[in-house]
Amino acid sequence: MAFRGKLFFFTYQSITMMAHNDCVFCKIVHGEIPAQKVYEDDDVLAFLDINPVAPIHVLLIPKKHIASLANVTETDAALLGKMMALVPKLAEIQKADKGFRLIVNAGSIGNQEVQHLHFHIISGPEPLGRMLAN
Repeated sequence: MAFRGKLFFFTYQSITMMAHNDCVFCKIVHGEIPAQKVYEDDDVLAFLDINPVAPIHVLLIPKKHIASLANVTETDAALLGKMMALVPKLAEIQKADKGFRLIVNAGSIGNQEVQHLHFHIISGPEPLGRMLAN
């Protein structure tokens, strides 16, 4: 059986862009949607949450699209380590000197609203209360 079609060659980056062009966090990374940035480098971006649940609410995302913590692989270990090391620095920048909470939601049961891995760094002048209701 002969192949009767056109051959298309895509780079990994072009496939990623096509698959994730509707991701709100990817649009923020690419400058298509504005965000109040707190930190940025070649690998990650941190910005203020537009619907904060506490006086301090920062989102930290990888610039590389990873849908969820459930999709992380061993090749992402260095990136995740970098993100974890940035969390206390970001908390310090935001004046969360008495502590903070780090939340990573994964999937529908975890109540992940945006399908792009993100860390919530939350704090405030008062204790945050329980994470889950009894």
